[in-house]
This record gives sequence, C-alpha cells and structure tokens, in this order.
Amino acid sequence: MMDLRAELPSNQQITDLGQAAEHIRAASRIVVIGISGAGKSTLSQKIAAGFGLPYVSFDRDIFWLPGWTERPKPEQRKIVTKLVAGERWLMDGSNPSSFDLRLPRTDIVIWMRIARLVCIWSVIKRWIRYFGSTRPEMAPGCAERVDWEFIRFIWTYEEKFAPRLIAGIAEHGPDVPVLQLKSRRQMRELLDLLRRPA
Repeated sequence: MMDLRAELPSNQQITDLGQAAEHIRAASRIVVIGISGAGKSTLSQKIAAGFGLPYVSFDRDIFWLPGWTERPKPEQRKIVTKLVAGERWLMDGSNPSSFDLRLPRTDIVIWMRIARLVCIWSVIKRWIRYFGSTRPEMAPGCAERVDWEFIRFIWTYEEKFAPRLIAGIAEHGPDVPVLQLKSRRQMRELLDLLRRPA
C-alpha cells in the first residue's frame, strides 16, 4: 500500500531513537502531538514523570469544559500563554491553533503517527475501559465517548489534519527537532532508552 503521509523536511526530523532520547533528556519543554488513540497521553505522562516535567493535558487543562463544551478560544490562548511561560513543562495536545505560542518555546516535538487501525482499536478499548466515566487526561464531566464522526476523524487524519500540523511546525517551529513515532514498538524502544542511565 502506498504511504500517503505528508512529511516534514528531512533536516528537521530525528530518525535515530538514541539521538531522540538525548534530546528529550536535555529538554525543558516538550510538545507531544498526534492522532487520537496513538498513545500521546501514555507516552507524555511517562516522560513527564521520568524527568520531573509538569504535565499539561490539552484536552483536560485547556480545550474542554464539563459536558464536552469547548472552552472559548480567547480563554484557551490565555491559558496556553501562561503555561508556556513556565521554564519546564510537557504539553500533550495537537491543536495547531496554539502552535504560534507553544512551538517557539519548545525544545522538541514528539509526533505520534501510529497506523489508524491501531488508533481506532485503542480508542474503542479506552471507551470500554472508561465507559460512563471520565478518564484522567480529560476534563471533568466529559464521559468517554466514541461515535462515527470520531472514527471518521481518525480514519482521515493523515489526509486532512497532518498537513495542517506540518504547515504549523514549518511556520512556528522551523528549527525545532521533531521525532515521529510510527509504531508501538518504537514508542517502547524510546521509553526503554529513556529509562537507562544517561
């Protein structure tokens, strides 16, 4: 099958996981982006805990209000502006509308670009696990849900949404190194490298 993924310039990509681990160890501010169900929150929380970085969930802390109500954009930007002024943080969230605030302050971007079928399966498992309740990375009062619109969003993510992320990175973080993780195996390998003594 042909890979239709849009790509970043090769000089911005980190392709060696050992080199990526060194960047992450030295980083004070990290942005993790990617498709729903890719494992952003899992990876983010492990890295944040391992390196003592305050963890910010875009869904929980910025984007959503209770009852799946989107926080007004001016309020979102006010919160992001305050958070990115901090000296140390890890921010988990893909929304490109705040790239102009986040990327100039970011030491490295980790982009979870996992296969869409894997992500859909992960989202369904997550829905079953948290059925009727709210997962920890989500705003209070936003019970876990899955519908066809959400599945369609995941299925068409690479074609419709990834080019916007690439354009945003090019505009607001052209010198920021980007690690793309394209499988669960790569994610596990990266975490194993990060657990080893420096």
